Amino acid sequence: MEAPLQSGTSPNVGDFTRSTRRIMLPRRRVFPSDRTMSVSGTLQSPTPTSATPGPPLRVGLIAGQGQLPFLVAEGIQRAGFRVCGLGLAGQFDPDLPAQCDQFQSVGITQLGRWIRILRRWEVSDAIMVGRVAHSRKHGRFLWLRYPPDLLALRLWYSTLRHDRRTATMLTVLADALGRRGVNLLDCRVYLGDQMAIDGVLTTRTPPTADVERDLAFGWPLLMLVADHGIGQAIAVRGCDVLAVEAAEGTDALIDRAGPLARGRPWMLLKSSSATHDMRADVATIGVTTIERLHAAGGRTLVVGADHVIMIDREAVIRRAEELNICIIGVALNTAAPLPPRLAGLGAIQH
Repeated sequence: MEAPLQSGTSPNVGDFTRSTRRIMLPRRRVFPSDRTMSVSGTLQSPTPTSATPGPPLRVGLIAGQGQLPFLVAEGIQRAGFRVCGLGLAGQFDPDLPAQCDQFQSVGITQLGRWIRILRRWEVSDAIMVGRVAHSRKHGRFLWLRYPPDLLALRLWYSTLRHDRRTATMLTVLADALGRRGVNLLDCRVYLGDQMAIDGVLTTRTPPTADVERDLAFGWPLLMLVADHGIGQAIAVRGCDVLAVEAAEGTDALIDRAGPLARGRPWMLLKSSSATHDMRADVATIGVTTIERLHAAGGRTLVVGADHVIMIDREAVIRRAEELNICIIGVALNTAAPLPPRLAGLGAIQH
């Protein structure tokens, strides 16, 4: 990948084009066999919970919007642990408490209360997943809508009032939890079969030469955007950037890019950066993303392998094939993805 931009400079598209001529399309891949991950995040084969004496261990689940908290809860329970859920008030799905062994609604900025509840439940490891709109952190009368406790106020005045970047907020939050005995885990620990993998994931609509060019052009740009904390998605057509995601989110990006393409097919590229803190705010897509992309005229979706969560991966791929959308997974250690004419198609064997 190219070196990050220095302040006051702009990317040279010619440099990107020249640096991406060696891109190789990932070869045919097959889904990994079923595995679980330990609480430490290390992949390991499943072991019967009965082999471990005593009551099951507890894992905390700090939940925002969407279906992702349900998938994580299921993964935790499959691994033989109890799910102790904290639902962010006004964000979590009302059906989520029934999925958890213990559950409590908490305010978004009531960090001290999070910790007290988790300690009372004897939880030392937790996962934070689910959407919380980034744009809300810039709203007016923020403290009236989300009254903070003393811990949140200390974090705000020490760091966050000067730097509201999402990555900074998550790092400060994770460090604060860790100092008080709650270890925030990589959110992929219980999502092994929901992560994007590298290769062409669909078979019905293979990549065209235009797709190859746009991918070679767009992938290094996406990595720059993600590395600088700007966003996790860009829209590209004809080696031209249509739109870049920022605080508004991917759905709004898709809605903006569609009219700019004027009915012509375009590409959405989405991924967290290679250095992204995977404890929270991991790039996510689902069936609704595919449907929205199709409605806006997008015909190709490129995702970062192991850095994008595909909510119900089988359903996402199936819907993409129904709508003739090509999905390509790219490994983040790839300097640039593609040319020598599609070395392997269909990373998923149906």
